[in-house]
Amino acid sequence: MFNLALIHEAIAERIPEREAIVFRDRRFSWRELTDRTRRLADLLCGHGLGCHTERSKLENWQSGQDHVGLYLRNGNEYLEGMLGAFKARAVPFNVNYRYVDDELIGLLDDADARALIFHASFAPILDRIRDRLPKLALLIQVSDDSAEPLLPGALDYEEALAAARPSRPASDLSPDDLYILYTGGTTGMPKAVLWRQEDIFHSALYSGGAESLEAVVERALTEGPRVLTAPPFMHGAAHWVAFNMWYVGGTVIVASNPQRLDPADVWSTIERERATALCIVGDAFGRPLADALRDGDYDVSCLRLIASGGAILSAALKREFLDRIPGLRVLDALGSSEAGTQASQYSERGDAVTTGDFALKPENLVLKADLSGVAAPGSSELGWLARRGRVPLGYYNDPRKTAEAFPTVDGVRYAVPGDRASVAADGSMRLLGRDSATINTGGEKVFAEEVERALKHHPSIYDAVVVPTPHERWGQQVTALVVAQGGKGISVGELIESTRDYIAAFKLPRRVIFVDEIVRAPSGKADYRWAKRRALEALDADV
Repeated sequence: MFNLALIHEAIAERIPEREAIVFRDRRFSWRELTDRTRRLADLLCGHGLGCHTERSKLENWQSGQDHVGLYLRNGNEYLEGMLGAFKARAVPFNVNYRYVDDELIGLLDDADARALIFHASFAPILDRIRDRLPKLALLIQVSDDSAEPLLPGALDYEEALAAARPSRPASDLSPDDLYILYTGGTTGMPKAVLWRQEDIFHSALYSGGAESLEAVVERALTEGPRVLTAPPFMHGAAHWVAFNMWYVGGTVIVASNPQRLDPADVWSTIERERATALCIVGDAFGRPLADALRDGDYDVSCLRLIASGGAILSAALKREFLDRIPGLRVLDALGSSEAGTQASQYSERGDAVTTGDFALKPENLVLKADLSGVAAPGSSELGWLARRGRVPLGYYNDPRKTAEAFPTVDGVRYAVPGDRASVAADGSMRLLGRDSATINTGGEKVFAEEVERALKHHPSIYDAVVVPTPHERWGQQVTALVVAQGGKGISVGELIESTRDYIAAFKLPRRVIFVDEIVRAPSGKADYRWAKRRALEALDADV
């Protein structure tokens, strides 16, 4: 039985003194983390939170458990919040800490949040909106560097844990208990994806296969990796890596600066803690880290793996990391909130490094464009990346979107997150991009991510994002916003010519707008709504 809390408890019994999590000067062993998360579970249960309706009595888009929001920056409390809620049979969910009042209200209301664990720096915004959230019954405040006082009516996190009991989790923890992940909302409203814990464990939180809990525990007895997760834990890619490392007996290291990506802090923490793995999100994290590594003096010879997920990691940047760190492997992982980890690509020094080409994991495939069946290898079919087998139950409280994203084809239920892809004759998969970020120009489909990858091949391009803008003849045109590397001068003509080597002529940007910075979410994903507004403003100014 694979329940996320019970797996962690079982491993902790066998390696109680090994470090589980390190954040700044706080070092928690597996025994201490178990104690703290049991106390949090006791606190939540004491306020009536838990499971009220078992899975067998519910529709796929329904939840019978209470939901606990994690309105936190990175720190030990985020992962404790997840484990503690699981042990109480409540369901933690990720809250984007950059949301403004109405966005936050919309998310917490959509989630039917009963409790919220939040950093003190967010107390002022909660104070403004709490009267508009009548379902929110429990507030737990975590101290931070802001020195904000305790919000009236809230509990202090550390004081509440100290007063709670470290009782063993209830015996009714179930593989049917939920795991909830809100999508990023970069192209639309965030949606709450509902997974059974046993399914998300196999689909995203454990690699290598697991036949039994005993086998998982035995594997964890060997000294596990030490991973630093640079992205926010509110992004699935970050806490997925954390749980993956925990479930093989590893240690999770949190960078000292949770406010933003601080490359100097990341490399110095890796050096100090002798981290063996680093988790990033594409070029948005990789480029500043590579620059700092080139310009600094860090001993990161301990590093054996850089894992990237959630956004593009360009081939040029992979090569730079491989050249600078001997013995390194780079893992480019492809996945989504709705499908877990679907494909991967490992690169080592000396390999022919590419971007966008992946080996599909078991149960992942490409469906035909009309969802009538599976696309044949080598068919050049522009289909849908999909997963079968262990897939989510659906979207919370949304039967219509559940049916759309998780269709049944030939009697088999699939997760179809919205990524377009094709399958080569050898079975490898070529990712084109998210359908919601597709540009229709003169009847031809152009995938924004494919053009972004092509632009980033030029050594003078630091960052790029591509959006559609109106065109009188073609309906839409491909418009690129780019940031030049270190202020280097590059002409539009030179950039377009260099891009011709990687994409067809009809996909080339018709307009290129140079900007000082591209706005991205803390997860590293591009804010396409901002990019569209910025592009339209620039084009209007040219008229």
